Amino acid sequence: MTTFKRGLLAISTCTGLFGALTATQPLDAQIRVHPTGVSTNAMNPTTVFLSFGGLRNQIPAEGIWCGEIVAAVLPDRGQMCDPKTIFGRLPLRSSLDRIGAGGSFTDIMSIPASVARRAFQSAVGLTSGTFFYVRRFSNTVGGASEFVVVTCRLTGGGANVPFSLTNVTVAFETELPVQFVSPGQTPPAFSATVAYNGSGQLRGRWEVVRPGEELPSRNDLLTEATLPQAERGTQRRYTLVDRFNVAALPNGKMTLPGPDPARLPHDVDGTYFVLLRVEASDELAGESDLDAAGAGSGITRNGAVAGFAMPMLRYVLGGASDIVSGSTDRRSLLQLSPVSNAIVARDTVAMSRWTAVRGATFYRVEFETTRGQTLLSAMLRVEQTEYAISPLVAERAAGADVRWRVSGLDAKGDVLVRTDWRRYRLAVRP
Repeated sequence: MTTFKRGLLAISTCTGLFGALTATQPLDAQIRVHPTGVSTNAMNPTTVFLSFGGLRNQIPAEGIWCGEIVAAVLPDRGQMCDPKTIFGRLPLRSSLDRIGAGGSFTDIMSIPASVARRAFQSAVGLTSGTFFYVRRFSNTVGGASEFVVVTCRLTGGGANVPFSLTNVTVAFETELPVQFVSPGQTPPAFSATVAYNGSGQLRGRWEVVRPGEELPSRNDLLTEATLPQAERGTQRRYTLVDRFNVAALPNGKMTLPGPDPARLPHDVDGTYFVLLRVEASDELAGESDLDAAGAGSGITRNGAVAGFAMPMLRYVLGGASDIVSGSTDRRSLLQLSPVSNAIVARDTVAMSRWTAVRGATFYRVEFETTRGQTLLSAMLRVEQTEYAISPLVAERAAGADVRWRVSGLDAKGDVLVRTDWRRYRLAVRP
């Protein structure tokens, strides 16, 4: 009888030890990602195309960068960021993720320069210059969350870093951001200044939106490599002006000349928009294996991925005599975007832009509902001719449409010039 009791005690003790061990061991995440590790620029932004697969009743939640990872607290799966070593969170304005078919998910990991510098400072004196990007996926039916880890390796930003665009500006070779052209004349020359990581072929085309045509959506202005494989080739096309295919050497910056201005259409009075359309290029460092991620089949080429939409350049045919250089007439302050009656998603950060005005010291940008309820007002320095429209504006609007205007102020705060109210519509992002 004593031996039997001892046997039961031994079984009970082993069972308890097994339960304690399984309660502390992390459960592997079932969601897969590719690539699982990437090289990143140690001092500047980096953008990487990530493919996830294996989602089952799950949706993406926050993305966090950190210096160390620990086992997720059960019942959650995978490894999560150590709260003591968090460097930053994926900004809302950089969120370009897409949920695809068959449990696939595309994430554009845009590492801000601030996160890169914190990771570099943390790695000083250590033998390993690595940090981690952890994406959490929440369960829509009440199940456990899953954490999926991508290892980031700090480098100098040369050829081993995925070829990605970090900043693009397009401008005429004049001081005016908007060019007014008289009938019979052609617009001045223009070019694009491109900052990037890695190296590869920058190829694409220049297109023009003619007066009366539907303006491109934000999705149309993304580079092709920023889109999931299933959406490539679906962007709206406009009048083709010229194509380009140039080598981007691993020095981080280049000037892309625009086409011959004589090739730009200028046969109908109105506003024309010049578009920089960047196509995906073959590039090994940033390619994504869909089979490895369980997100499909084949390799996705992601050269020239970018975490932002390409800028548009504008020129206006006719009406040049209405613009008096250096005046403070209302017509010298023009709203560029959002255009009249544009549709702006409620849960995204849009940009309001306007032309610069000589003599102004400050700008004041105002937002209110079409019923006259004040939503937001901001004072900006004269160097700033754009303002990020926070989703807070849509929240305060409570379903109403919004209108906005901008004023140029002198040093005393007196209004020199002011635009009319311009209306835009709020819509839920599909």
